[in-house]
Amino acid sequence: QVQVVESGGDLVQAGGSLRLSCTASGLGFDDYSMGWFRHAPGKEREGVSCISGEGLATYYSNFVKGRFTIFRDRAQNTLYLQMNNLAPEDTAMYYCAASRTFSCLPGAQALWGQGTQVTVSS
Repeated sequence: QVQVVESGGDLVQAGGSLRLSCTASGLGFDDYSMGWFRHAPGKEREGVSCISGEGLATYYSNFVKGRFTIFRDRAQNTLYLQMNNLAPEDTAMYYCAASRTFSCLPGAQALWGQGTQVTVSS
């Protein structure tokens, strides 16, 4: 079964940290660019950070640069998002997605996970 499964979402205070994980199965992990997206109530789904299949190229949205780090463990078929200095505006459902091309546009993703909730309290 081809799928990606997220974990690691939680309730955290502003200024805190979380690490999200996304484990892929049933697909050639190295063949796919992977990314994190988020969807907050009343807003459109947006790209947070993406990484190429080899892990050599990364993209960060302006609102997370310097706070979040994306990386992937090819041996474990797992994608991570280290989130530091979290703010209430980071509250959203976070999704992992896979794409055959290096893109952080939601419409370019071929496979989505079910999401993991991140809530940041002030």
